[in-house]
Amino acid sequence: MSQYFEVHPVNPQRRLLRQAVEILRKGGLIVYPTDSLYALGCALGSKGCMERIRRLRKVDQRHNFTLVCRDLSELATYARVDNQAFRLLKAATPGPYTFILRASHEVPRRLQTSKRKTIGLRVPDHPVAQALLDELGEPLMSSTLLLPGDELPMTDAREIRERLEHEVDLVIDGGGCGIEPTTVVDLTEEPPRVVRVGKGPLEPLGLEAP
Repeated sequence: MSQYFEVHPVNPQRRLLRQAVEILRKGGLIVYPTDSLYALGCALGSKGCMERIRRLRKVDQRHNFTLVCRDLSELATYARVDNQAFRLLKAATPGPYTFILRASHEVPRRLQTSKRKTIGLRVPDHPVAQALLDELGEPLMSSTLLLPGDELPMTDAREIRERLEHEVDLVIDGGGCGIEPTTVVDLTEEPPRVVRVGKGPLEPLGLEAP
């Protein structure tokens, strides 16, 4: 049965976050709030959790995971970022965006898309997610919490716990989340290409919807 931590949405209790990090470091799978949706997350090196997420969401080996980072400096460790991309990232982070970038050697191969050697990265603007990342000291391997058969993601952490209490190790309740996913931008192309229009507005990026 999963654990359930109810944390303050603005000033999350460090004691509970430290316990969450212990669960992550032991190979646990968690649900946590972001600035767009609730997400599934696990430690970067946890291959077993990747398979658990695939089974839970009923997706195949082609499913793209996202590395959720604390800030731009951490993001640059896991991706190759040129000056133009950095300016765009600086304008949009933290925020509800996912950026597709060329993966650096720091990214395990199993997380990269097989042909393009790319990775999705993002820096969330959410106090709970940021505090969790700060306590963990490295990115979270993450995937949207959208379950098979559901048209919309779940927004209530108690309902998530009831539904997934035997599937995940911890649910962090940071209050209600929205139902709109991140805006996805591919920075490996020139000019940058908007893959999905979501919660993040395009105006700060100087981009237009496809």
